[in-house]
Amino acid sequence: MESIKSKVAFVTGGSRGIGQAIVSKLASERVNVAFTYTNSEKTANQLAFELSTNETKVIAIKADSGNTDSIISAIKVANDALGNFDILVNNAGIAGNAMLPDVTIADFDRMVAVNIKGVFVATQAAVALMNDNGRIINIGSVAAERSVFPTGSVYAMTKAAVAGLTRGIARDLAPRGITANTVQPGPIETDMNPADSPFADIIRGYVALGRYGTKSDIAELVAFLASPSAKFITGASINIDGGLVS
Repeated sequence: MESIKSKVAFVTGGSRGIGQAIVSKLASERVNVAFTYTNSEKTANQLAFELSTNETKVIAIKADSGNTDSIISAIKVANDALGNFDILVNNAGIAGNAMLPDVTIADFDRMVAVNIKGVFVATQAAVALMNDNGRIINIGSVAAERSVFPTGSVYAMTKAAVAGLTRGIARDLAPRGITANTVQPGPIETDMNPADSPFADIIRGYVALGRYGTKSDIAELVAFLASPSAKFITGASINIDGGLVS
């Protein structure tokens, strides 16, 4: 993988889970990173402190990806602190599990606001401050292609929308050399999706490799797509799911 040292990245939802792994991986590659968080200010600031070095700056910014003004403000703060962006990772997302008759309009609106509108708003704001030949990486889900269980209809819809939006973005920004791709994780072990949960054995039964993936699996792929080595990959939806969709 070609070096991404000294690049500038903005990552939404970077204080925990997959987002935290992405921020940590980019920082380890000497990328200057601004990441957003919604809660747990102490945890977010501690992460930024631990990852910052004499060569690499990492900052945490409180922002709600479901709030347009909040995310635009965070992007401006990040740009003022670190300079123009080279990499945008839209990782922030929420899930809701309910059978279709039980989905409330409020829950529907919130999921659309964070998972779809938040991606659009962050991308539109960031590309105005992005260097040519930049990278946009949206974290989607294999649910965009396959719904294994009931109760995930709205979530699957939002992630399918992200994949479609990314393909359009790739066309719009190609003249500037900016690539846009969607990373679609399958079962990944996180605090919110532990590999020892009551449903883990059932989920593993759908995965060709028979196990959960790790946060670092996703972070490694993101780092590759952020690098010059991935300059001819754009508009792609890349499943990283152990063969769940196969």
